[in-house]
Amino acid sequence: MKDFSGSLKALACVAVVATLAGCAAESRPSDPGFRPLPSGMSCQSVRSELNALDARGTAGKVEAVSAGRKVSDKDRADVQRYNTLLNYYLGGRCHV
Repeated sequence: MKDFSGSLKALACVAVVATLAGCAAESRPSDPGFRPLPSGMSCQSVRSELNALDARGTAGKVEAVSAGRKVSDKDRADVQRYNTLLNYYLGGRCHV
């Protein structure tokens, strides 16, 4: 009869490592994963439009809207577009 104690120890070690890896994965915030860019858009085109909005001072407008200050309808539209583009950029993994 063969001695399976070495195999059982190896199997137990593998089970412990797999369990610990599963626990570690659960403790991290969940990643929503890759989202494809809308048709006709590329990482470069999204980055280009974000740069154009940055050049117009949209970052300050984003902060103003976040702080609850009043901004014009045009500025609010710029902020909304900026946030949409930023979601595309990050969701499409363009920053990686």
